Amino acid sequence: MDQGNARPEPDKTETPAPASLRRALTAARVAEENRGRDVVILDMRELTPVFDYFVIASGTSRRQLHAMSEDIDHALEDGLGDRRMGIEGYDQSRWILLDYGDVVIHLFEPETRQYYALEQLWAQAKRVPFQSSAPV
Repeated sequence: MDQGNARPEPDKTETPAPASLRRALTAARVAEENRGRDVVILDMRELTPVFDYFVIASGTSRRQLHAMSEDIDHALEDGLGDRRMGIEGYDQSRWILLDYGDVVIHLFEPETRQYYALEQLWAQAKRVPFQSSAPV
């Protein structure tokens, strides 16, 4: 067998996801684990230099929105070593915004989410495939 003409095997190592994508996927997973509904990740990199991803999720109560935001904070800070840069809306709890710099997480009551319609406002943004673990 002549090995001189053998093709090298393709490199099967995957490039690690950027840190911002890991943050977005982690936030989406945690929102879903807290029974967040309609979890969406929007890739904003081609539309704005301000941030890389939006994570959008809905909750049905103030308590649920608080639990999602607190658990996302814990997962990103404890698990990934990130620090939140800001938070808005926690006291009113109709729309909680968690700012991690390159990832912005929006947690809405359904009516507020529909009113602001971020998915329509940023309709040009690509949706990041997110494998839901929720039962169908």
